[in-house]
Amino acid sequence: MIRIVGVRKRFGDREVLKGIDLDIPRGSNLVILGGSGMGKSVLMKHIIGLLQPDEGQIIVDGEDISRMSPLQLKRVRGKFGMVFQNGALFDSMSNWDNVAFPLREHRRDLKGAALDERVRHLFQLFSLDPDVVGPRAPSEISGGQRKRVALARAVALDPAIVLYDEPTTGLDPITTDQVDEMILDAKRKLGVTSIVISHDIASAFKIADHIIFIYDGQIVVRGLKHEMLTSTHPFVQRFFATWTAKNV
Repeated sequence: MIRIVGVRKRFGDREVLKGIDLDIPRGSNLVILGGSGMGKSVLMKHIIGLLQPDEGQIIVDGEDISRMSPLQLKRVRGKFGMVFQNGALFDSMSNWDNVAFPLREHRRDLKGAALDERVRHLFQLFSLDPDVVGPRAPSEISGGQRKRVALARAVALDPAIVLYDEPTTGLDPITTDQVDEMILDAKRKLGVTSIVISHDIASAFKIADHIIFIYDGQIVVRGLKHEMLTSTHPFVQRFFATWTAKNV
């Protein structure tokens, strides 16, 4: 679904991405792990076309977006949905209107009963009661429900790819587990390709089909649990040391 070839990016004197090569299979869950400031978010911004590489290619569904015009990028971005770290729901809107928002903006053919039916389906897809959760404000529901409303909004336009920025940050263990199941549901029910930036090791091991670990702008480990825990890279070892002590 996505192929990244030799991507490099520099800001001033600092090279943030140093030759990233990565294939992301269609319908898979990729988790990107790494310390703060190591290039995870910069890589995600390249994938959605917010940044252009100094060198290399970003190929999305067979199209090289590296040098596309803004108009061309707008079309390709229609293949993406985004779930932000804190949900980024509109506080002034009900949860119903949050989910309906992208449909009203981009699917003008959907009106009245057809629009309502689509919004109800999106709520139910992620185990939300549209009659209970829909009329409330985002501030009136739990953190886990807000994440699910955010995902319902993100997939409203049937994207092929969903990006998640630290989806479990600041959540309690029960809510974290609910968000993990939500991400797995998106794969099972919708077949989307998911890319997740995370610091949550347990969550990564649960949801990932593939994990990459980025250090200093390079992928230093790729694989799954075994590859992460047996890496000889000093920073990767330190990153997993505390979690390993508690869980092994």
